Amino acid sequence: MTQRIVITGTDTGVGKTVFAAGLAGLLDGFYWKPVQSGLDGETDSEVVARLAGLPSERVLPEAYRLRSPLSPHRSAEIDGVAIKAADLAFPVLPTPLVIEGSGGLMVPLNRRTRLIDIFAEWRLPVILCARTTLGTINHTLLSIEALRARSIPLAGIAFIGDEMADTQRTIVEFSGAPQLGRLPHLDVLTGKTLRDAMIAGFAFASITGGD
Repeated sequence: MTQRIVITGTDTGVGKTVFAAGLAGLLDGFYWKPVQSGLDGETDSEVVARLAGLPSERVLPEAYRLRSPLSPHRSAEIDGVAIKAADLAFPVLPTPLVIEGSGGLMVPLNRRTRLIDIFAEWRLPVILCARTTLGTINHTLLSIEALRARSIPLAGIAFIGDEMADTQRTIVEFSGAPQLGRLPHLDVLTGKTLRDAMIAGFAFASITGGD
């Protein structure tokens, strides 16, 4: 079984934090978001802690907590912090670890390093969260090309939103990437409704079966 899985999105606000919470809960594993930009309101780690039903020690502390809700490189500069790749080594744990990236693949961490550069060093399988709305074909196919250009293993695509059968089919046919399933928008988002939607929407073995 895959012990470490990276969750990324085609862009910001796609719903990857909710998906990551659902996956971490189903795996009964750990969750880690290395870089959090924006501390007003609930952070992504706090959202996961609330929705995943994991013990508090299973939600690992961020390597960087940045105040401004901006790209990490700029938020770090405002805070007078330099994000260092050496601080982003993933922990080795006895149970599965779900790692959530910040925004999309090309998000800068500093003036030299983007998130995708860290993923290329890790060589961990990536699940790409993609919207089902207008524009997703372009964003998703470009993200898949970027991953493959760097030999980053792609576990598959998790669609998020209302079903758009032709859009989803088009992305899968052009990319050849596995469609893991679809997480609909939930009118009532709780740990239980998320867990039920994950079980109903995804073939769990396709996610955990191997790199």
